[in-house]
Amino acid sequence: MKLLFVHQNMPGQYRELIQWLAAQGGHEIVFLTQRKNAPDLGGVRNVIYKSHHKAADDGYGLSKTWENAAGNGFGAVMALKQIVADGFTPDIVIGHVGWGEMSFFRQVLPDTPIIGFFEYYYSVHGGPVGFDPENPPTEHSPYLMEGHNVVPLYNIEQVTLGHSPTMWQRNRFPKSFHDKIYVCHDGIRTDKLVPKKKASVTLGRIGRPLTRQDEIVTYMARNLETTRGFHQFMRALPHIQKARPNARILVIGGNDTSYGGKSKHPGGLRGQMEEEVGHLLDWDRLHFLGQVPYENYQSIIQISSCHIYLTMPFVLSWSLLESMSMGATIVASDVPPVREAVTHGETGMLVDFFDPEAIAAQVVDVLQKPRNYAHLGPAARDHVVANYDFLNVCLPEHIRQINGLLPADKHVPVP
Repeated sequence: MKLLFVHQNMPGQYRELIQWLAAQGGHEIVFLTQRKNAPDLGGVRNVIYKSHHKAADDGYGLSKTWENAAGNGFGAVMALKQIVADGFTPDIVIGHVGWGEMSFFRQVLPDTPIIGFFEYYYSVHGGPVGFDPENPPTEHSPYLMEGHNVVPLYNIEQVTLGHSPTMWQRNRFPKSFHDKIYVCHDGIRTDKLVPKKKASVTLGRIGRPLTRQDEIVTYMARNLETTRGFHQFMRALPHIQKARPNARILVIGGNDTSYGGKSKHPGGLRGQMEEEVGHLLDWDRLHFLGQVPYENYQSIIQISSCHIYLTMPFVLSWSLLESMSMGATIVASDVPPVREAVTHGETGMLVDFFDPEAIAAQVVDVLQKPRNYAHLGPAARDHVVANYDFLNVCLPEHIRQINGLLPADKHVPVP
């Protein structure tokens, strides 16, 4: 079978799926992306495209998202025409609709099945915009949100089938979308992301490795930002450190912004929060590690005594499910997308996003009474294995959905 994947930042959500398909052999796989340093995945041919047009920084706010999407879409479809001219006509196209890359594919592939990844629908209700009183929406926010939604509204008519990783994400979209979108997570490699009793982490300013025998509190986000509750995490730290004088805090994440607005502080949100609470912190026991290699991240979670996951109502992080797969004891914000994955008192503890003292009190209780919470990590892993495992749960469903759009002679064997 000939498969075309599309994502501006290859491999994106298709990291596991595309590697599994390539490993089966017998498929031709092309990945269309903007990423110039895209990884070399054996059996996958990367094709780089350039956006044909980008909106000006001071462009009209209500149309900038579509202007950028149209530029991506035209650049991508020109690359697609060349791919087809060179002899590769895909049997199916699988890609992310969010940046508009597949918007014009029907002009070249009028009858080819297309599965589009529908990640998020914007609104001033129920998501991060308007959630935090510290950053209230403006009178223009509802209109700007609708401007963002032009891309999925257009693309739902271009795809044969949509895909969302969680029910919460699917339900953000209009009801008219729902019957066209199947729900299945990208998948967690629970066979690789496992608890490890003998895990250890070496930090430069500590003369010995840290292990599970130490009292370790962890926090992880791609970037340290308000959408992922970094400001509330920092406000909880003085209370945690005061109550637990031996606890070490390990923080993973860059000092940029992936979602939402940026801090106006010259040091970013981290600098802003250090200015607010830095004088209350014991810096000898607080370690900002930046963005670390994946294997180092695993070791850090594997030695964690308590892993804090804070998020506004937004796209569920892979890191939450990965941490659960590794048997971490989770303290997470009590918001709808988290409740889809974590049951309070059974697979983790849920806390009020807006109450740093309550967040701290729950973390401290976990550290003070580990036996009372010892069931959470194993139960969290069991839940992820049963519902989010890539090989046994998510992969078979994705293959069934792909096969459902193809003639029988093109079917991929369901694992």
